[in-house]
Amino acid sequence: MGIELGADLDANLFSELSPSGFFFAIRISFALPMFEQNRFPADWVETFGKRGYVMADPVMNWLYASTGAVRWSEINIPDPRGVLDHAAEFGLVYGAAVSCIDQESHGQRSFGSFARPDREFEDDEIAVLQRTLQGLHDSYIPPTNLTRAELEALGMIKNGLLMKEIACLLGVSEGAVKQRLKNAKSKLNAKTSTHAATMATSYGLI
Repeated sequence: MGIELGADLDANLFSELSPSGFFFAIRISFALPMFEQNRFPADWVETFGKRGYVMADPVMNWLYASTGAVRWSEINIPDPRGVLDHAAEFGLVYGAAVSCIDQESHGQRSFGSFARPDREFEDDEIAVLQRTLQGLHDSYIPPTNLTRAELEALGMIKNGLLMKEIACLLGVSEGAVKQRLKNAKSKLNAKTSTHAATMATSYGLI
């Protein structure tokens, strides 16, 4: 996906500001993000999963329920299982959480959690984290200019149909199918028809 290069560059910035590690998820839909990276320590990631901390973590609860940015120490959510104290044992002592969401009522959410071992995040650092995450969120906005015919052709590619089969089912020439797929690839900035179908699926278009 063409956007991933930009996401990698932003991840490098996150690494500079978050020496203990970070996690971000972009445009979460049905609990699955369109793109994510987890660079928290591997031992902590394993511990977090094995202990089922995801539902008890006050940072995760804040990220799913709030928008904006906050230091972990400022999150006023109970932590009865001591998730944050345990995280500190892995070098995740100070942290910041950032969350954004589309304006429409059913908009998609993106968020990130960032950690340091030595001090609280400064205001300007949090502003950079927030601005960068918002940029990633905006860069994954689904295209709105694909036609019904283009999406129909992509859906058939997704289902593994061949060009000849698609043309037969749609009652058009193979040339017409190729043109629809070419248009779709251009609008999605995809390299191949299969890539375009994968992207359209990620965007929830097909």
